[in-house]
Amino acid sequence: MDKNKAPQNEAEFDAFIEREKARGTNFVTVIGGEPSLMLHRLKKLQNNFFTTVVTNGVNKIPFDGFEKLTIAVSVWGDHETDKRLRGNGKTDVFAKGLENYKKDPRAGWYYTTTPGNAQEIESVVEQCVANGNFVVPNFYGDITSVGADVDHHRGFDEVRDELNRMIDRYPDKILATSYMIEVITAGQMYDQKWGYEVCGSITFDNEKNRERVKNGNPFNSHFRAYNPDLISTRRCCVGEDRDCSNCYDLWAHFSWLMLNMKRHLGSKQEFTNWLTSVYIFYILNGFINLDEGIKLLPEIHRRVGNKNQILQMAMPS
Repeated sequence: MDKNKAPQNEAEFDAFIEREKARGTNFVTVIGGEPSLMLHRLKKLQNNFFTTVVTNGVNKIPFDGFEKLTIAVSVWGDHETDKRLRGNGKTDVFAKGLENYKKDPRAGWYYTTTPGNAQEIESVVEQCVANGNFVVPNFYGDITSVGADVDHHRGFDEVRDELNRMIDRYPDKILATSYMIEVITAGQMYDQKWGYEVCGSITFDNEKNRERVKNGNPFNSHFRAYNPDLISTRRCCVGEDRDCSNCYDLWAHFSWLMLNMKRHLGSKQEFTNWLTSVYIFYILNGFINLDEGIKLLPEIHRRVGNKNQILQMAMPS
């Protein structure tokens, strides 16, 4: 992606916005680099689309002028783990994010949990909730083969148990259901196994996806993952040549869930699992008023059911 430099003049950036509006785009996610360093462009996006931005939290995005922005602040573990994985062993990035987004109604924590650090989940969630924010679970794929406590081959059983415990404890603060967590971490939805052939977050008109779009599995026919030049695209939302077997990304899996409504029509409970997943996506990205949506979270978690029910429905019989 580094070879695809961002547009240097504002006319090019404005032209991108106009092209997307003409194409019918109403929602964008901004990720990569550090978007908070380009506030003037974030403002333009917010003024034209529903906009979610993923930030490392080191630089505060002002509230004035950015009231409609949805902000996902990254964290990968408690302070020492996060410092090791994101701060080069020196910078307490988590602490900076907590300070910058204390009681900020736009902000939620995009908590990328690591397989061998489930014991940290309670502390991280406690700190985020005490900070006045909600929590969105994400899951670490060890793409650089660090191994040890972040190796996804260890599995996410303990992580799932801890996150389910946090849902019980903070049902109005966790923006992911037990069903979503199970499907993503197990990589299984009914008789389908997660992978490139079923992922719906692909750039539909990218040449690399020519055969994928013909295989009969649903995909988002509007979605495009743009490179920084805002003209060229990459294969999917997480990268050009990413090994899908180590992708546990929440956003990629959202489309898999949302585009497969028909698989969830076997019972009222199964449809509830699907509908609540879609509703949470709408809350997260500002399509539904956050304050109103959050009020329904405890009921959403209650209706999704317990872990045993979820296992029976998400796994093939």
